[in-house]
Amino acid sequence: MRIQSTPEQRSVLFRASSRSRRDSNRTYMSSAESFVSAQDEIADLKEFEEFAEDLIVDLDRLNLYQAAQKQFENEGGIPFRGLRKELVHCRSDVEFLCKLHCVRLAFQWMFKDPTVWRWFADSGRQVLIDLLLFADKDPKDFLIAYEDMLTFLQDVESWEAMEQELSQKNVKAMTFYDVLLDYILMDAFDELESPPSTVTAVIQNKWLSNRFKESALTTAVWTVLKTKRRYLKYSNGFNAHFYSISEHISPLMAWGCLGPDEELRQICQYFKDQVINFLIDIFSFQSCRYTTVQDLSEDILRHAKTRIENVSCRLAGNVAPPEMPRIELPSP
Repeated sequence: MRIQSTPEQRSVLFRASSRSRRDSNRTYMSSAESFVSAQDEIADLKEFEEFAEDLIVDLDRLNLYQAAQKQFENEGGIPFRGLRKELVHCRSDVEFLCKLHCVRLAFQWMFKDPTVWRWFADSGRQVLIDLLLFADKDPKDFLIAYEDMLTFLQDVESWEAMEQELSQKNVKAMTFYDVLLDYILMDAFDELESPPSTVTAVIQNKWLSNRFKESALTTAVWTVLKTKRRYLKYSNGFNAHFYSISEHISPLMAWGCLGPDEELRQICQYFKDQVINFLIDIFSFQSCRYTTVQDLSEDILRHAKTRIENVSCRLAGNVAPPEMPRIELPSP
C-alpha cells in the first residue's frame, strides 16, 4: 500500500511514506593483558545485564510493539533486507522484525517535521567534512556531490524511480533506516570487514611506501565505483549520486580502517562504533519507548543527536560526552 506524501516532507528518503514489499521472506596472561581481559569481561557483563533487563520487560505496556506483533501475525511476516538481530542484541528474528516495523514508523513520523530533515542533512554534511579535514582531504568536490544528492532527494518526481532502483538492491522500504543505515552504512562496514585479497596484499606489503599504498587503494575503490556505474539503469538516479559521494568517503574509510595511520584508524573505528551503538540503542526496550510512534521517534532523535555530538567532539579533539542514562518506562 502506498501512502501519499507531500512536497513539504522534503525528501523521499525522509518522507512519511514507504512501499513495503512482501517478497522476502582464557589462557594465563601478563598483568597488562589481564587488565584488558578484565575490562572486556566488565563490558560483557554490562551487555548481559542489559540483555537480562530486556527479558523482564512488560510487553503489555508497549502498545506500539504489540501492534507490530499483530502486524507480523496478520501479514505473515514483515519485509526485511537482512536480519541483524545479533548486531542490535535482539533475542530472536521475530523480535528484530517487530522492532524494525516500529523503527520504520518512528522515522516516518519524525521526518514529517522539515526541521528534523534539515538537522540530519546538516549534521551528516558536517561530520563527513570533518572526517575529510581530519584526513587532510579537500572537501570541495565532496560538498558538490553531497548537495547534488540533497537536491535529488527533494525532487518529488524522482521518488518513484528511486524506489524501483533500490528495490533491485532488495531495499524493502524508503525509510532512513532501510536506505541510509542498512543499505549504505552497514553494507559499507561489512565490506570493510572482508576487503578483497588484492587490497590487503597491497596494504600489507612492507616494501611499498604509505603514500603509494593509499594511492593504490584509492584507485582500486574508484575502479570498482566506475564499474558499478556502467551497470546503472538510471544514470542520474540515487546510486549515481551515492557513488559520487562514495568516491570521496569510501577511500578515506578504507584507508582509515585498513591502512597504517593509527590516529585515522581510531577515528574511523569510533565513527563506526557510534553508528552501531546508535542501532543498538534504537532497537533496545531499555533505551527507547516502544509505547507510541511519537514516543519512539522522540527517543530515536535524542539518541541520534547524542551520537552526532560524540563524533563531532571526537573529531574536534575533545573528549566525547558521557553516555546518556537509560530511560525508565512510565509506571502503568
